[in-house]
Amino acid sequence: MRLLLLSFAIVFVSCKKDDPLTPTLPTIPNQEEVITTLNYTLTAPNGDVVLFSFKDVDGDGGNAPVIVNGALDTNLTYSGKIELLNETVSPAEDITEEVKEEGDEHQIFYQFSNPDLGTTYTDADANGKPIGVSTQLITKGTFSSTLTITLRHTPDKNASDVASGDISNAGGETDIEVTFDVDVK
Repeated sequence: MRLLLLSFAIVFVSCKKDDPLTPTLPTIPNQEEVITTLNYTLTAPNGDVVLFSFKDVDGDGGNAPVIVNGALDTNLTYSGKIELLNETVSPAEDITEEVKEEGDEHQIFYQFSNPDLGTTYTDADANGKPIGVSTQLITKGTFSSTLTITLRHTPDKNASDVASGDISNAGGETDIEVTFDVDVK
């Protein structure tokens, strides 16, 4: 397909009488990355680790994704790290690095069904706006909740409350969205 497009571009450019002999190739927009795996690792102050994980190597349809939910201790502040992978290739491609490098074009949002859970962003892009690869998660009380993690491409980081994690005004395109069950005990 690319060869056909390249041939068309060369023929099209060479038909113009006043163009130089060097063809101008079409610009290919930045294509979305394939994300098969999302890991959210939470580390308690005592070093205990809780992993929330989503893995769907065959994509929509086919086999069901493997989801690992977690249990958190009450009244703690956990340090959180997101890892995004494309495991359709070997070795797996770490998409997290691209999200950090293009931080001004990405933001990860954390939504909870219970207001006694919350996250704080601990990383920022070149403009001082949050990315969400690094966070703190605070637990208060004993309860069950859901946690929805959403990676948005090209959100409006200047829109109302987006910098504080409100996805409702963010816009942009969703690259991945996963919901986990969370128990706080």
